[in-house]
Amino acid sequence: MEQIRLDRRRFLRLTGGAAALGSVAWAGKSLFPEPAEAALGAPDLYLGGTDGWIHLPPTPAIAPFHPDPLAPPGLTTYIFGFRNLTGLTDIQAQAQKYHAQHSAPLFWARQFDPAQPVDFKVQLTNLGLQLRPDLFDAHTLHWHGFRNVIPFFDGEPSGSVSVPAGRSMTYVYRPRDPGTYMYHCHVEDVEHVHMGMTGLVFVRPLKGDNYLYNDPAGTPPERSTQFDREFAMFCSEVWAEAHWADAHIQLPEWSDYHADFALLNGRVYPDTLAPNGSIDPFHQVVAPDGDLIAPAGRPDLKYQPHSSLVTCNAGDRVALRFANLGFRESAMTLSGIPMRVVGRDATPMRGRDGTDTSYETETLNMGPGESYDVLFTAPAHAGGTPYDTYMLYNRNLLRSNNLAPGGFGGQATEVRVYPTGTVHAQAYPNDLGV
Repeated sequence: MEQIRLDRRRFLRLTGGAAALGSVAWAGKSLFPEPAEAALGAPDLYLGGTDGWIHLPPTPAIAPFHPDPLAPPGLTTYIFGFRNLTGLTDIQAQAQKYHAQHSAPLFWARQFDPAQPVDFKVQLTNLGLQLRPDLFDAHTLHWHGFRNVIPFFDGEPSGSVSVPAGRSMTYVYRPRDPGTYMYHCHVEDVEHVHMGMTGLVFVRPLKGDNYLYNDPAGTPPERSTQFDREFAMFCSEVWAEAHWADAHIQLPEWSDYHADFALLNGRVYPDTLAPNGSIDPFHQVVAPDGDLIAPAGRPDLKYQPHSSLVTCNAGDRVALRFANLGFRESAMTLSGIPMRVVGRDATPMRGRDGTDTSYETETLNMGPGESYDVLFTAPAHAGGTPYDTYMLYNRNLLRSNNLAPGGFGGQATEVRVYPTGTVHAQAYPNDLGV
């Protein structure tokens, strides 16, 4: 008797009919809270899971995988991803199918306060895949490293609920541990993570919005986690063949994995220096149809809205929130400015007896799935130019330039230090203020 190999694609063909029946009721129905979820109250954030396209440098060309010939003008690479649907009407939200972004929307929550108990709620809607309607992939929201989640809201599909196409689910959290985390879809997680369903999330401490952690009483200023400005630095990767394969109904061999592009906040240098697009998660500004607004002068970066440029005034204390959801290590180096590591994996650098174990370094070695919170103090402005420039980059040469001509194309950005009083206060993380 012939043995049948039941891989994901074959399984989806067998179950697709049932999934289709499950999503029929979506037609003409609101994406937002159903009666069973209405009792939870309005979510703080709405996210949608879907597919789309992003822009990476067309060189080096990797025939036939990059640039993908199916890509719309100006874009090169097929992705799965999340979109922020917060504040959109139902019609606008449904129109965001095929408009995924990378990195996924940045968001944050406040540490749970037992004296004033308020849960943080995120509604996830599975908008479906436009280019691959044959894939009825479910999606989840897994908050990586989150220690307080109950299994139902963990997002790991064998122990919780996954969201099929055309359906929604509200996740409820009580964040008790401040620090930097990351989130991703945990269904077919090797594929979905690599395809772009990944982003950065952090928890603000009760101490205050301008602290990374709750400083113990009597903490000296030089050891405090207080900051003036903060920037997210999310590391990810693109293996061009895998993205091409999903667009062209093929199956990549994941044991052949190699990263062709190393991304910082979903872009590669020098695109990392381009302005932000629509990134404020709770007060996002969008086009009339709900679509993202591209960074000024860069329509090709519409679905990569997060800048990695760091701007600050001389003397500012700057927080960098690093997270790595690529499959390889990163060695992020800030040339010329020492960084103090004050937290790792959403845990403050302190011993059990409260001893300060923070340390200074110029290079941060991050494995896959790790996060770090670091601080630096901007040096004095040297004068003669509008700002002084310091490079922040992956010191692994193949990860900082992707073998592209001119040394461009990888995990690299700049820290620009302006004279005191030049850069305005931030309205949200990664706000450039200039």
